[in-house]
Amino acid sequence: MKTSIIGYPRVGALRELKFASENYFKGTGTLEQLNQTAAELRASHWKLQKAQGIDYIPSNDFSFYDGLLDTACLFNIIPQRYSVLGLSPLETYFAMARGYQGERGDVKALAMKKWFNTNYHYMTPEIEDAADIRLAGTKLFDEFNEAKQLGITTKPVLVGPFTLLKLAKFTGSKQPKDFAGALVEGYKAVLAQLNTLGAEWVQLDEPALVTDLSQEDIALFAELHSQILAAKGNVKVVVQTYFGDVRDCYQALQSLPFDGVGLDFVEGTQTLALLKQFGFAQGKVLFAGVINGKNIWKNHYKKTLALVQEIGQHAAQVVIGPSCSLLHVPYTLKNETKLAETTKNYFAFAEEKLQELAELKAITALEYSKSSPLYIANEKLFGASRFAGDESVQARAAALTDADFTRLPAFAEREQIQRDKFKLPLLPTTTIGSFPQTADVRANRASFKKGAISEEQYKQFNFEKIAQCVAQQEEIGLDVLVHGEYERNDMVEYFGESLDGFVFTQNAWVQSYGTRCVKPPIIWGDIRRSKPMTVEYSAYAKSLTNKPVKGMLTGPVTILNWSFTREDISLKDSALQIALAIRDEVLDLEANAIEIIQIDEAALREKLPLRQSDWQSEYLSWAIPAFRLTHSGVQADTQIHTHMCYSQFSDIIRDIDAMDADVITFEASRSDLSIIDSINACGFKTEVGPGVYDIHSPRVPSVDELKQGLGRMLDKIDPAKLWVNPDCGLKTRGEAETWASLKHLIQAAQEVRATL
Repeated sequence: MKTSIIGYPRVGALRELKFASENYFKGTGTLEQLNQTAAELRASHWKLQKAQGIDYIPSNDFSFYDGLLDTACLFNIIPQRYSVLGLSPLETYFAMARGYQGERGDVKALAMKKWFNTNYHYMTPEIEDAADIRLAGTKLFDEFNEAKQLGITTKPVLVGPFTLLKLAKFTGSKQPKDFAGALVEGYKAVLAQLNTLGAEWVQLDEPALVTDLSQEDIALFAELHSQILAAKGNVKVVVQTYFGDVRDCYQALQSLPFDGVGLDFVEGTQTLALLKQFGFAQGKVLFAGVINGKNIWKNHYKKTLALVQEIGQHAAQVVIGPSCSLLHVPYTLKNETKLAETTKNYFAFAEEKLQELAELKAITALEYSKSSPLYIANEKLFGASRFAGDESVQARAAALTDADFTRLPAFAEREQIQRDKFKLPLLPTTTIGSFPQTADVRANRASFKKGAISEEQYKQFNFEKIAQCVAQQEEIGLDVLVHGEYERNDMVEYFGESLDGFVFTQNAWVQSYGTRCVKPPIIWGDIRRSKPMTVEYSAYAKSLTNKPVKGMLTGPVTILNWSFTREDISLKDSALQIALAIRDEVLDLEANAIEIIQIDEAALREKLPLRQSDWQSEYLSWAIPAFRLTHSGVQADTQIHTHMCYSQFSDIIRDIDAMDADVITFEASRSDLSIIDSINACGFKTEVGPGVYDIHSPRVPSVDELKQGLGRMLDKIDPAKLWVNPDCGLKTRGEAETWASLKHLIQAAQEVRATL
C-alpha cells in the first residue's frame, strides 16, 4: 500500500513565512531573507514527508500568498491594471494579493473568497477579454528542481483548468469556453516541461468537480482534459478532488485517460457508493482520501482499514492519503507543551497525520493486521471514555421550543422603535468591531499569559486603550462606537477560552489567507458559559460616551465553523450549545445598558454543503435558528447587528434575512455589488452596511473613491436602510492607515448625506 499527500501547510510550524513576509512588506526584511525562509520551509516539508515514507510527495503546494493566484500568474492571467505598474513579477503578485499604493500607481487587490467549505481564502483570478493566456511563470518547475536537488522526486501540484475557469471572474464579454483553447495550450506546455525535467506524476486539483455540475460543465471539463492529456507524454496525471463526492461526473472521470483519480472518502458521502455501483477503470490508480484532512482528531484505524479493504474490492491499485490538503490543519503537536499527554493522544495535526499514514501502511503490510501493536494501541485509545458529558447543558438544549427561536415584535415594528430611540442620521457610520492590535497590545496580553504582570495591570492597560479608542472615535465623528477588542486574541479563540468545553493550543496555527493565521479552539466536550465574557469592557466603554457603543460577540455558527469540532455529536447539537451560551451573554450585555449588540456570523456559509440539494436538510435548517436563539430574548429597542465577510451570499439571501437581525454588514469592497441586486429581488427587510473599503489591503481609500462607492449603493438601497462601514474588523491594520481611512469614510458619508 502506497501513500500520498495532496498538499502540506506552508506558513511554518511557528509561522516563519508569515513573519518573513510581513518584514518584507514593511521594509525591515530583504527579498533574499524572504526567499531563504521559503526555501528552508519547502526543504523541511519535503524531508519530513520522505522520512515518513510518503510515496507521492507534492511540490508547488507552497505559496507566498495563495495557490490559485500562483496558478493565474503561471499562465499570465494578470489584469492590465497590475501589469502596467511596471513592478517586478513578485511585486506584481503581491499587488494582486494586497493592492498597491505608491509612486507607480494606486490599485485595489483582487477579490478574496472562501475556498469551498473551508476558512481558507483564495484570490479570485480576473480574466479580461484581452488576456494573453500562456505559460509564463517558472515557480512550478523551480520548486520541482529544488526538491530534486535534495534527492526527492516530487509530484508537482497545480489547480486544474476547469476549477480555474469556474472560480475566475470574467470582466469582459467573453466566457470560460472562449479561453479554453489558450488554457489547454498552457497546460500542455507545463506537461512538456515536466517531461523534460523528468517528473513522474503531476497532480491537477479539480475540487470544483464536487459541486453541482451541469451537462455544459461536464462537457467543458472533458474538452479541457481530453486535449491536455493527449500531450502528457511520459508524465502520469492524477486528477485530484476533495471536499465532497463527484456524483455528477464519476463516469466521465473514469472514461478520460487520467492515470490516477483522487477521491474523497471522508466528506464524499456518496464516494463509496459510486465506487461500488460503477467500479473503477482498469489501469488507473485510485488515490483514496481516507484520513480527515480538515479535522485534528486521531484516525480510528479499525474503521479506516475496513474502508480501505472495501475500496480494494473495487479498485486494483489503491494509494491512501488525507481527504484534502493538510493546509487546513496545524503543523505539529510537538510545539504543544502545555497540553496534557492524555489530551494530545486524541489529536493528529499535519505531521502526526503523516505518521498515521506510515502506521496504516505498516499495518496493511502484515498478514494479520489486528495483531499489530500499532493497531492494538489505537483500539485501546478509542475504547476508552474521553470525557464526562454535562447533563445540564444537554437537558437545556433538549428543552428548547419554537418560541425560543422567535423574536417579538416583528422586524418592521422594531425598526421604527429603534429609529425613534437612537435618532441616528441617515447613513450612520460605524466600524465592524476591532481596532489595530499593535505591538503594545500584543505584548500586554503575552505578559499577562506568562504571569509577568498581574490581572489588575493587564486590565488597566486595556481600559486605557479603550478610553483612547473611544475618544478618537468620538473625535473623528463616528456615529456608533466600539470598544476596540484589545483584550481579544481572535474573534473565536477569545470566546473559546471564555467558555467551558474547549481545549486550547499554543501554536496550532492555520492559514486563513496570505499572512493571516488563526488558532482554532478545539471543541472537546459540552459547552457552557460559567461567567460573563465581554460585559466588563463593553460597559466601561459605554460609560465614557453618550453615543451608542456596540457590544461585540461572535455568533454560534462562526464559533462552530472556526473551531475544530467534535465528531461524536452532530454539528447541530454543538451549535445549539454554543448558541445558548451566547444568548446568556447577550442578555447580560442588555442588562448592563448595552443597547446595540453585534453578533458576528462571518463564517455562516463556511459549512454550507457544496451541493444545493443538501443546503436546508444538512445545514441551514439548524444554522439559522441557532443564530436566532442568541437574540430572541432581547427587548424591541435593543438593536441586533451581525456581520459576514468574504463569501458568496446571494444564493442564500432569504435565509440571511431569516436570521432576523436588525442590521447586517458585509464585505463588498473587493467584489461587485451584485448581492444588492439579490437583496432587492427578495424584498430583504434588514438594514444593510456593505463594506465601503477593503481592510485587508494597506492602501488608504480617497474620499472621492468612497463617495463613488456610496453613490453606487444608493442607486440600489433606500438611504434609510444604508449604513456606512469598512468591510471587516481593523485588528490587522496599522494605526496610521486605520484612522486616515476612517476619517475619509466619515467625510464621504457626511458629504453624501448632505445631498440627500
